[in-house]
Order: sequence, then structure tokens, then C-alpha cells
Amino acid sequence: MDAVIAGWGHTPFGAHEDKSFEDLIVDAGREALDHAGLEPQDIDAIWLGHYNAGLVTDGFASSLALQLDDGLRFTPATRVENACASGSAAVYAARDAIRSGRVRSALVIGAEKMTGLDTAGVTKALAQAAYQPDEAGLSFPAIFARFAQDYFQSYGDQSPALAKIAAKNHRAALENPLAHLRRDLGFEACNTVSEKNPLIAPPLRLTDCSPISDGAAALVMVADEMTTDFPRAVGFRAAVQVNDFLPMARRDTRELTAAAKAFADAFEQASITLDDLDLAEVHDCFTIAELLIYEAMGLAAKGRGAGLLEEGATQRGGRLPVNLSGGLKAKGHPVGATGVSMHVMAARQVTGTAEGMQLPGAELAAVFNMGGSGVANYCSILEART
Repeated sequence: MDAVIAGWGHTPFGAHEDKSFEDLIVDAGREALDHAGLEPQDIDAIWLGHYNAGLVTDGFASSLALQLDDGLRFTPATRVENACASGSAAVYAARDAIRSGRVRSALVIGAEKMTGLDTAGVTKALAQAAYQPDEAGLSFPAIFARFAQDYFQSYGDQSPALAKIAAKNHRAALENPLAHLRRDLGFEACNTVSEKNPLIAPPLRLTDCSPISDGAAALVMVADEMTTDFPRAVGFRAAVQVNDFLPMARRDTRELTAAAKAFADAFEQASITLDDLDLAEVHDCFTIAELLIYEAMGLAAKGRGAGLLEEGATQRGGRLPVNLSGGLKAKGHPVGATGVSMHVMAARQVTGTAEGMQLPGAELAAVFNMGGSGVANYCSILEART
């Protein structure tokens, strides 16, 4: 027995001054239940993906999901945390429970409220996902700048390639009404250091960094024997988690080694090759991350990812369109929501319900969600089930 995705919900990502953390959870969860056509009492268990680390004062948040309907009272609810991959961790926990036979239906919600703090406060909270004995005091822009610095030292200045990634994802976000940054910035603006695009952590510029966002996304997952009851069922051809050492000093910062293993294991589990994929939603928290993910998935050799951008391989119409939703870079990156959001976006693509984002004929999608500096790596391969 396996799990299938039977419905989903997704709030707009952005700065929600009028929405609390609880509101975001309720909104996404209620939409997912309505989309699946299930009643609250049909849900056997709930998983909430939520990073927090001081972003909000809700240190015990799992039962906030019960607020969406009194029919959920007494339903088991569990919070799951794995840094920026907290959402995928919640998806996988629910899938495991369904595969074990312990539950038949689950509600998975990923949520984060980040804009309640100023930029310095958010930076401090996110920095807790680094290895504290060696990396305390480093911001995450500084951590990914180290990846960029080491990569550039080995393969040359790749700043134009990073700007092309940013421009690509901003263009894609124009077709996503849920995206935080729906502005086509263009390559020149992204590639030029200016008052509007300052260096944040050299060589990374503002346009190389994902925004601070609020938002939530949700999935209803059920046992696959129930597939015929749901017109939009989406199954897992593969679901792989790979964790690496937390200290950056123990890893090669010119590549995402554990991400490469996650992709390889997922392709083997799904009995596919890279060429079988129609699209991918990947974790571009910073543009250097997307460039490294190209190489981790085998789309380009080490140090050659920039060539993909020259040939348009990762754009709509290219060999493997990447981040048609706008990615974290433009869709937004409310940390706990991200992994669930990526599964929602991929599920919409393979069911032909992605509207303006839709890639015609999409059948097989990869999702890659990453926690920390390449530490917690989740790779899913999704397909529609009929």
C-alpha cells in the first residue's frame, strides 16, 4: 500500500499583515479538505511542517490545525521540523503512516509566518539551522555565498549564470497568482549591482536571494486503494530522504553531494532516468543553489551548469523546465510551507490543473526540497494516478 495526494490548498505567498500564523494554517488546510471533497472527520491524522526558531511565539503549534473545524477535535496532530525541508518532512511522515496501514487519510500542512520580525530577526532565526560550533553568527546568505565563492574559485565567475536563474524564475512567477514577487526583472537588472540590487553577501546580490515570506500550503493524502474516489490522485513513483553532515567543513562546498545521492536514489527507485522527467520544482533558496542542483541531478557536469542557461535548457520549452512556479526565488520561501508548496505545484502540473503555469503534456515531475546548507535532502517523483 502507498499514499496518493488527493487534494491540495495553497495561500498566496507574501507579506500577510492581516493574517496570523494560525490563520495561514486554517486557510490552507480548509482549502485542501474542500479540494479533496473530504469532511474533517474523515481525516485520521495531521502533520504540520513548521520551522519557527523564534519566527513566531507558537512553540507548540500542531493542534492549531484543529482550529479549521470542530470535526477535527481529538485527531492526532504532530509538528515536524527539518529546517527549510520541514514541509517535505511532514509529507514523508504522513506517507509513511499511510504505508504502514496505521492511517488511511492524512492532512499535511506546511506553514510559516516570517514577516512579524524585521530582517535582522529573521536572519538570526534562520541562522539557527547552521552548525553552531563553527558557523554561529553566519547568515544564510553568507553560508550560500561561501558555496558561490568556492564554486567561482574552481570554475570562474558565474555571476551572469546566477542572474539568468533569477530572471528566469521571476518571469515564471508572472504566471503564478500565488507568487510573492510577480515582477519580470530582466537579466540586466539581476546582473547589475546597484542601489536596488546591492551585494548582500558577495558574490550574492539581492536578486540572488529568496524573499522573506508568509504563507501555507496543504495536502490531503489517502491510501492508494482509495484512488478511484478522487479525480485528481497523484502518486509517488519515488520518495527519498538523504541527510549529510551538518558542518560545512566536512563537505565539498563546490557541490551538493547529498542532493546528488537523493536524485540518483530517486531515479533508481522510480525506475527512470533524468530524460523521463517533464519538469522539476527545486530548492532555489539562493540562485547558486539552483545552479548546483542542476549538476546534482545530472543535467550538467560539475562546473558546467551555466551552459544550461546559455542554451535555455531549464526554461519553459527547454530540455527540463525548472521552477515553472517561480521557485523559492520569486514564488517565495515561507520556510515550513516550502516543501508542501513544491509538492502542490508539481501535483497541479501532472494533473493538468496548473492553469497559466501549465506545461502541456506534463506527466512526471521531480520535487527537490533542501534543509539547511545541503543537509536534509528530499527528492520526490510524482505522477498522476487514474
